[in-house]
Order: sequence, then structure tokens, then C-alpha cells
Amino acid sequence: MKAKVLLSLILLCGGLAAPLARAGDAVPATPAVPPACELPSYLLSSESQLPKVGEAIKSGKPLEILVIGSRSTTIPASEDASYPARMQAILKDKLPPSEAVHVSVEIQSKKTAEEAATTFVKLMEAKRPTLVIWQTGTVDAIRAIDPDDFRGAVTDGVAALQNAGADVVLMNLQYSPRTETMISVPPYLDNMRVVAQEHDVPLFDRFAIMRQWNDQGQFDLFSPSRGPELAKQVHDCLGRALAQFVIDAAHLGPAQQQN
Repeated sequence: MKAKVLLSLILLCGGLAAPLARAGDAVPATPAVPPACELPSYLLSSESQLPKVGEAIKSGKPLEILVIGSRSTTIPASEDASYPARMQAILKDKLPPSEAVHVSVEIQSKKTAEEAATTFVKLMEAKRPTLVIWQTGTVDAIRAIDPDDFRGAVTDGVAALQNAGADVVLMNLQYSPRTETMISVPPYLDNMRVVAQEHDVPLFDRFAIMRQWNDQGQFDLFSPSRGPELAKQVHDCLGRALAQFVIDAAHLGPAQQQN
């Protein structure tokens, strides 16, 4: 019962839970980065690369991106405002007009890393993405899954995605000041970092990014009165950050970018 309550709090935190957003839908033009989205450069840097993404863009092939995550990939009644949809909009804005970018979302609601990883072989056969962004760790932390078992599951999942021919980005838990005292998050953050280093895949540190925004006063993630507008703003910033993260990790030169 406690795990169910905690899971509900995490999914509702920041107004980030909702019915599935269709990331492939058309989205509005992308303005300059809002001040609230600003981040120190170290939070968006990675020594690991995305060679298949870079190759696809340089050769003019469609860039197919699959986001595997929980309900926190979506927001209430705003199909074009979730972070996958915003990432797609930013990538289309930054890449050459001839570059086709498609982002799809696979919801693995309430699944641990181990449970999600068992679906990857069939999922990759069906989707065949260039890049997979795997958002995981929240359910494992809530259920207090043994951290070593969690690391093993993430390792197996990353290996399955890479063996299927995709680049991989790992995305860790979202930050919630209202729940951080209720679950032990550090072991899961640390183990995701270890797996990322061992498999040479970029880690998008969503936890540190959202904590930075909260601590600097850009977003109040503690307030119980948060509504859909805050969710849209946070998702927009996450989408922008993730798009830039992918571009940088793909090592694209000026010729492969519009600006």
C-alpha cells in the first residue's frame, strides 16, 4: 500500500502525469530559450557519443527517436506540450529543413527496469529507432528494489537496445522535493551513472536538472498548488534541454544545424 501511495505522489509530482501525449503531432514554432530553462553547461554535457544519430543526420536519413518511460512523459490534456513533443519541435527547428524527425513514446507504466527490459527485443523489432531514450528508476526506488538488481536490469536493457542497433540515452528519475524524504533515491542515481559509464552511453540527468531549477527558484516544484501551466513550462524546458543534449552528443557540426 505504501508503494502505491508513493508511486501516485511521484507520478503526480509537478503535474507531469496524464494520458499519453502523441509526440508526433504538429507543434508550434520554437522561440528562443526562455530564462527559466537556462542551465549550467555541465548538466548538458556528456563524454559519450551518439554515433548513429550523427550518421543519420549527416546522411539525410530520417531520425527515428523512441522514448520509453512512465506517465511522467505526459501532461494533462496537452498533446503537443509533453517533453517528447517539445524535443521533436526543437530538433526540427535546429536541424536542416530536409531532415525528418519522428519521436514516438512507449509508456511502461508502473514497470521496474527489469520488467520494462523484457519487452525491448520485440519493441525494437517493431519500432527500429535510431535512438532510444530510456527513462527509468522511479518505480524501482519506490518499490525499494535491490540497487544491485536494478543495476543488472538496466545493464541488460541497455545491452538489448544496443544489440538491436540503436543509440541509447539513459534518463534518470524526476526530482521531487515533496517525496525525496520518502524514498532513497541516491543508490538508483548512482547505479544508472555506473551503467552509463560502463556502456559508454550518455546519461541525461533529469534529477539534477530539475533540482537545479527548483533550487534556483526557476520553478517551485514543492508547491501543492501546481497546475497544468507549470507542467507545460517544465516539459518545455526538459524538451529543449534534451534536444540540445542529443545534438551535442551526436557531435553535429555547423553544416548539420540551422543555428
